[in-house]
Amino acid sequence: MNPQDKAKLELLTLNMQNIKQEFRWQNINVSRLAALLYALEGREAPGEVIRDCYNMLKENTSRFSMFRNMAAIVISAMLSLRQDEDQETQLQHTLSVYEQLKQTGFKASDYLVIAAYEIAANAAPDQYVHTIERMKLFYEGMKQYHRFLTNRDDYIFAAMLALSDIDPSAGVESMEQLHRTLKPEFGNNNGLQALTQVLVLGGETGSTLDRITVLREALNRQDMRMDKQYTLSSLGVLALLPVDPETIVSDMASVSAYMREQKGFGRWSINKEQLLLYTAALVSSRYIDEVRKGLLTPNLTTTITNIIIAQQTAMIAAVTAGAAASSAASG
Repeated sequence: MNPQDKAKLELLTLNMQNIKQEFRWQNINVSRLAALLYALEGREAPGEVIRDCYNMLKENTSRFSMFRNMAAIVISAMLSLRQDEDQETQLQHTLSVYEQLKQTGFKASDYLVIAAYEIAANAAPDQYVHTIERMKLFYEGMKQYHRFLTNRDDYIFAAMLALSDIDPSAGVESMEQLHRTLKPEFGNNNGLQALTQVLVLGGETGSTLDRITVLREALNRQDMRMDKQYTLSSLGVLALLPVDPETIVSDMASVSAYMREQKGFGRWSINKEQLLLYTAALVSSRYIDEVRKGLLTPNLTTTITNIIIAQQTAMIAAVTAGAAASSAASG
């Protein structure tokens, strides 16, 4: 196994334990995601610092606020990662954006909480209104083509697309063209919609669709199916990267097998689809680091930022959706 993959895996396991000590009764899916956000940064998650951000969040929101729902730990972790900045100011900006989003017509949800954070964290305050307007254009465009598929779980991608330099009309049209092309292979479902969002956000090229097919088949041969609802978007991220498909599959197999042996990732703790989601995030994270350092295809540096955003968005959106589904089922 690649030593960088192993180091991040060990860090992920340690981070899970740190967060679990502080948040014993929180949804394990979102706690695991918070641990991953730190691991991808190569940092140990300080449970007490995340707790401080969580308490600050509670102090600034009402009892029934969506900010106290499943997304609370994720937002707290994101805030705590901004240790060199004013966390309370960032939270206030996020709360303000959230209210503006609701006034624009978006519905309260965990997805909207995360979308609000991403806008507040990645746009200047004087650009919030413009970004929200762009987000609405992306969302309404998707809704126009796919009324029943487009819902609150598309808010995060709509926000990230709004933060990009992609024209809303052209972006939505590209998503629809990709949807029509890939529908015979993957079916008309939420997973396919997320895949098209990733591909447009990451700047897909003519060869990307061929790579998706090659990767899918190679992963299936290793009993690592990534063509399901929550993993399909991550398959798209892997296809965007300038790495030989067989190398990707080999690395995925090594990381997946090693992760299964770690505490908190056994068969009783996490299902195979979720395991592959984390495997893809860790492996693609290393490839992205190698591109940044010029070890892989230097001419990709102009688009790597969008691929990074696509990878993070795919992971956050998929885990949030999975956690919401799990919570609904248990309820």
